[in-house]
This record gives sequence, structure tokens and C-alpha cells, in this order.
Amino acid sequence: MFSIKDKVIVVTGGNGLLGRQLVEGLRAGGAVVISADIHFEKQTNDDVVVDITSQESIAACIEFVYSKHGKIDGWVNNAYPRTNDWGNKLEDIPFESWRSNVDMHLNGYFLCCQLVLQKMKAQGSGSLVNMSSIYGLVGPDFSVYEGTDMTMPAAYSAIKGGLNTLTRYLASYYGPDQVRVNTVSPGGIFNHQPKPFVDNYESKVPMKRMGAPKDIVAAVYFLLSDEASYITGHNLIVDGGWSII
Repeated sequence: MFSIKDKVIVVTGGNGLLGRQLVEGLRAGGAVVISADIHFEKQTNDDVVVDITSQESIAACIEFVYSKHGKIDGWVNNAYPRTNDWGNKLEDIPFESWRSNVDMHLNGYFLCCQLVLQKMKAQGSGSLVNMSSIYGLVGPDFSVYEGTDMTMPAAYSAIKGGLNTLTRYLASYYGPDQVRVNTVSPGGIFNHQPKPFVDNYESKVPMKRMGAPKDIVAAVYFLLSDEASYITGHNLIVDGGWSII
């Protein structure tokens, strides 16, 4: 059940915290997984250098995968491009920074969707998963950042909220072609954040713990599987109950 064996799946941002876990988890399920990232410390035969802000780079990746494997069954938009001043408080965000982050992240995902979904349409099947966030669904609780220098970047909410709506559009557009488009919205994922943040977050989330990458891998795995073949336009929220309260 929930088989992805022999599926050819591309994961953008495959070198990140979540991306590495996605690549490993999907490969463990028997899929042929191509890690697509802008930088590799050590590149393997199943890795492709991709800049999601470049239409030419994305197209080259897609053509490489088709030339080698003859198909793309799944695509996970997981890359997380951002500027060096990512994380500035709202009043300190230069407009050009805002513009750049929306352009790189949201528009980069659009480019990936536009190019790969047309390929999936031609082959008559495929599943694309966009990585979103609870902050594309609900407003941030700024109290969890008390005692730290952290904040929730303002552009992130615009990017992920826009991505959720774009996903529904794409699901409707490509539904007749048997191509599915869904989002997964993680809650807070533990990544060695400052202790005050972790304590604040865990005191508020119903399950009283931050998420782990493996929690997200299972959701993506399911949406890529044939058992999810009648699910499209859905936002699968994996947040320990954060968004229900």
C-alpha cells in the first residue's frame, strides 16, 4: 500500500534540512529520486544543479530527467531561496528585498509548475507537491518569538498564501489531464532553534512538540503515491494541531 516504487520523482531544494529527508525517504520507498539543488558539496549521478529562478535551468533539468528516465511521475517544489536579510522585522524590510524574495520563491515555484506540468499533461499522469506552510493559512503568533531575535518573515506569509491559491488553480486546470497538484503545509520543524522559541512553541501546539522532517516526508510520500490518485487541490496540513486552535 502507498507504493511509489519505480516512480521518477524530482525534489527541488534536495540538499536542505527537509529536502535531504525527502530524497532519502522517497528513495527508501523504491522511487528513482533526482535531487535538484543550486549547490552540491558532492554531486552524484542522481543530482542535478538547478536554479529555480531560471527558466532555462529548470527546463534543462526536466530535459535531463526525460532523456535519462523517459518520464517524470512526481515533482516536489521544496527549494527555499531567500535574500541575506531574510528574517528582518517588518519595519526593517527594504522593498527590494520583499520584491526579490517573492520573485525568487513564489515565481520560481510558478516556473517549475508551468514547465513540468505541461510535460505531465503530455504523458497523461503525474503528481506535483508544493511545500507550503501553516503561515500560508493562519497568521503568526508572535509570542513564540519572545526571548529571541527571531521573527516570522513577512514575505513568507505572502509567498505561501499565494502558493496555496496557485495550487488550487493548477489542480483545476490540469485535472482533466489526470495530473494532480497538492500542497503540504508543515508546522514548526525543529532545527536547533533557540531554546526559548522551542519552549514557547511546544507550550502552544496541541501535541506539545515541534515537528520533525520525517513527519513531513510521510505526507509528501502519500500524495505522490497512486493511492492518492483522486486527491488534487488539497492542502495537507502537518502541524501537530497548531492551525486548529
